[in-house]
Amino acid sequence: MHEIGIANAIIEAGQAEAARRTGSKLVRIGIRIGTLAGVDSDALRFAFTALTQGTELDTVDFEIQSCPRRNRCLNCDHQFETAVYSEPCPLCASETIALVGGEELDLTYVELEEA
Repeated sequence: MHEIGIANAIIEAGQAEAARRTGSKLVRIGIRIGTLAGVDSDALRFAFTALTQGTELDTVDFEIQSCPRRNRCLNCDHQFETAVYSEPCPLCASETIALVGGEELDLTYVELEEA
């Protein structure tokens, strides 16, 4: 379950940011996960909770934003969400498309409370 390693890296990033601001407290961490990232959101949330439970971080809010697969038409430059790998462009029906979103695994924000 690689979600434990990912959760640990997220926690470490939050702690590092809090350490840069003396006396601050980590309050909230937000991430984005693409549907193609190969990360189970429920397992990641469970891992985050397991790693922070009983620590000074057990009150930290952990927010996950899911990002759908997005393609871009190479013919007309239209971007569109899709669940299908080879869906043609809904505007021009071209089948010449490129993946432009859905593989994200990004730390989007770390919220701190100043002392």
